[in-house]
Amino acid sequence: MYGRGGSPEDLLFNTANWFRVSEAQRQKMDQAISSKSGDQLLNTSTEDLARYYADEFSIDVPVIDQEGVTVDQREAQIDVSHDHSRYFSDRSGPHYITGTAVDVEVPFSGDAEVFKVQPTTHTMNPPRGHVTKGVFRFTIQGTNLTPEKVQEAIKSRLSSVDQYLEWLRGTATPFNATLYGIAVANIEGRKQKLLSDRNLVAGLGFKMRERPGAATTYAAPSVRRKITPRPPAASTAAYKPEPVLQDAEYQNILSVLDNMVKVMELSPGAFSKIDEESLRMHFLVQLNSQYEGSATGETFNFQGKTDILIKEAGRNIFIGECKFWKGDKAHLETLDQLLSYSSWRDTKASVLIFNRNKDFSSVLEKLQESTLKHPNCKKLISQRSETSWMYLFSQPDDANREMTVTVQAYNVPEHVEPRIRTL
Repeated sequence: MYGRGGSPEDLLFNTANWFRVSEAQRQKMDQAISSKSGDQLLNTSTEDLARYYADEFSIDVPVIDQEGVTVDQREAQIDVSHDHSRYFSDRSGPHYITGTAVDVEVPFSGDAEVFKVQPTTHTMNPPRGHVTKGVFRFTIQGTNLTPEKVQEAIKSRLSSVDQYLEWLRGTATPFNATLYGIAVANIEGRKQKLLSDRNLVAGLGFKMRERPGAATTYAAPSVRRKITPRPPAASTAAYKPEPVLQDAEYQNILSVLDNMVKVMELSPGAFSKIDEESLRMHFLVQLNSQYEGSATGETFNFQGKTDILIKEAGRNIFIGECKFWKGDKAHLETLDQLLSYSSWRDTKASVLIFNRNKDFSSVLEKLQESTLKHPNCKKLISQRSETSWMYLFSQPDDANREMTVTVQAYNVPEHVEPRIRTL
């Protein structure tokens, strides 16, 4: 294949520096968070908003579809002045002859702008081509093309592009993984500042002045690359702070429950025939000894009744359920029941699962799988122990109202009375 002709192809992966591009993305995300309406920020789930921003500002390295490659051929005027196998008396200008051009189109998914970015690892001869939205094009041309030569040239070009994209993917993947954590820190930091500022103004004793021209509706921001991601829905109403059970108190409640189970394990005979209602009473005694009787049993609330409640201003701030393991379906129904009782924005809950089956390991595995499959389970926050996990849930009617649910499993096999030998 010899000769030149047609419009010159673009030099790819050679315009933008990776470090500048990644830093610019990070700064754009920071700016988006800092410029979001304060009320909308406070009314929106940190988890959902952080995932939206992390997705929105991630660098979407293209993936080329080699199975979808299409080709077409045409006649083309080829400049053969640089073909040293040909004799020209004057090589000062181009010499054109009619040759053949094969136009290649390669579909891809991802951000077309990434084809401009130079990876941290690169060669001195990056690939060339034309990139538009969703399609990468290049041309193979010459005066003596054969199917074998064209096929080899296409394969070589695609291999070179793939190598550059893989180099970029090697740095983009860990970069994208950091965005969620950065977004969470920025969102939480701004929320704390907003609440602190509002408490400052509220403490002055004067009326709040409405700002002229303040937005009363919210228009979704334009998306750079694709229809998704979409920002989570946020209320434009003024944010109203709600009571929050402090994490330290929540952890203490969980410890009280853990300690009560240890008592049960030390005296299995005393609890071998106990039912769920009696179990609840034992836990209530321990909670009331530390929380001045604020925990109550069999308290009707919304769609039914739950086992253990701690209330604030007449609404649930902590919810606990004691259940014997009866399978995945029963566990999911328990989670539904918990969600129906949730009142405040940051309600905390605990599900105590007691196992009387022999295969406790299998129960633990099913417990984790079924909890994560619940439609309102957003993520596993942490694993507290081999038999205890903390999850983040959203309420069924409002994704911005979230609930921390700790699932605690305990093995309490039925006590078997020893047989008395008679002589």
